Amino acid sequence: MNFWTSNQFKIPSKPFDRGKVLDKAGLEKAGKFERYRDVDGDGIPYRTLPGTNHPLASYFLRGSGHNEGAKYTEKAEDYVNLMDRLKKKFETAKKYVPRPVIEKEGSKVGIVAYGTTDLPMKETRDLLKAEGIKTDYLRLRALPFTEEVAQFYKDHDRVYVVEQNRDGQVDQLLRLELGEQGLKNRSVKHYDGLPIDARSVFEGIMKFERNKS
Repeated sequence: MNFWTSNQFKIPSKPFDRGKVLDKAGLEKAGKFERYRDVDGDGIPYRTLPGTNHPLASYFLRGSGHNEGAKYTEKAEDYVNLMDRLKKKFETAKKYVPRPVIEKEGSKVGIVAYGTTDLPMKETRDLLKAEGIKTDYLRLRALPFTEEVAQFYKDHDRVYVVEQNRDGQVDQLLRLELGEQGLKNRSVKHYDGLPIDARSVFEGIMKFERNKS
């Protein structure tokens, strides 16, 4: 079978949305192009694609330090400007990333998980309910964290962050992002090399619940 001509691998009929891209017509209309200038105030500059047939399309960039025009710089103010723009870009991204999936039962106990860690959560919550502990659940789907995550923490007294990571990286990110609200976190980690299972998560949560710590 020829990989490139097989009907199984057709190019999508609709082009992918590549974001803020200036083509030849766009460059003509703009009259000026600086790769890292925030012209819309959202922290996201326009870019061009390789091969764009226009004299303004090309730019050369050093990763060690650059200004809005993609020119090399060691000026402190240029670096501060770059860092501030990236922060704004991060805030803008919150409007576009996939929202978390939230399941509520009116509980003050919350659980947060993500990725394949989501798979045993329904059974885990059923096991907890059998012990008289109702839970609400939030499945993270993207970074940066959206406003739904912050609201979930406001609505709960304690939140169990379940992840398959020895260092509890998402637990740490949530604490950093949420400040005082992040103190509600209780880290439940599973990293013994076996697939995460409901019983392990249940027992990890119950250790905290028994001590209410």
